[in-house]
Amino acid sequence: MTYRVNEIFYSLQGEGMWTGTPAVFVRLSGCNLKCPFCDTDHSAYVTMTVDEIMSAVNENVAPIVVLTGGEPSLQPLGPLVEAIKKTRRRVHVETNGTNDLPMSVDWITCSPKKGGEVKVSRIDELKIVFQGEDVEWVTERFGDVPNLFLQPCSGLNVAETVDYVLSHPHWRLSLQTHKLLDIR
Repeated sequence: MTYRVNEIFYSLQGEGMWTGTPAVFVRLSGCNLKCPFCDTDHSAYVTMTVDEIMSAVNENVAPIVVLTGGEPSLQPLGPLVEAIKKTRRRVHVETNGTNDLPMSVDWITCSPKKGGEVKVSRIDELKIVFQGEDVEWVTERFGDVPNLFLQPCSGLNVAETVDYVLSHPHWRLSLQTHKLLDIR
């Protein structure tokens, strides 16, 4: 079993519910959606086995491993999640939700996009990149998700996002603090 890995790095979670928590990020390559605001090169990768990925992960002491992308669910995550869980770490996945994930994943952050059908069976945190549009369609569709976050698009519309959250208090603001702190 091999994976297309864009990069592996140790940092602080910069967004959402777990902001500020040390984590190892395994960024997998490839995505099935083409969002105009995306800041990730989905084409660059090296091919790695589960053992090679785990060797890189184990160089760090983080209690959480975040599988992100691109879209991590485009690759078979089961064996990788199983290997991470054996190290007694939490497994978090950041996904657009268009594919289901292994049940053993500890935390699922879903960032649905228009044009992508959400098929993931569980969502712990919903994060919408706010571009000024009404996002109440999200609460109508995913009203039972306990953690709803709006994030300014590339940090360019912070005031507008704050205003929206103040007018719709079931949302919470999420900033890309890793970019504000100039860390990965």
